Amino acid sequence: MVAKITKPAGADEDKKDLPAWLKPGDGFVDVVLSRALDLSGSKTTVLRVREVTVDDQLTVEEMKGSEARKEISLFANLCEVSPADIAKLPLRDYARLQASLGVFTD
Repeated sequence: MVAKITKPAGADEDKKDLPAWLKPGDGFVDVVLSRALDLSGSKTTVLRVREVTVDDQLTVEEMKGSEARKEISLFANLCEVSPADIAKLPLRDYARLQASLGVFTD
């Protein structure tokens, strides 16, 4: 997989101990951004990341381009936004997206 899946910094094994900016649900996690992101004229402070499927992993593996571009495409797909929107994120918020994938691993 392109994205490194690890438990978020500061998270214990128990999901109750996740950082305040990660809010898990059934098959998704809401990532609270450090500041609002403009998505097609609307400001949002939360991106919903759905759980990665095996098909998502296969699609990314078959893509051409750098590992970074593949990961951006993966997050765009998981968040139902464009790759350009993901690319606009400050590094702090992009790192939050990366950390969010750890919520789905046991």
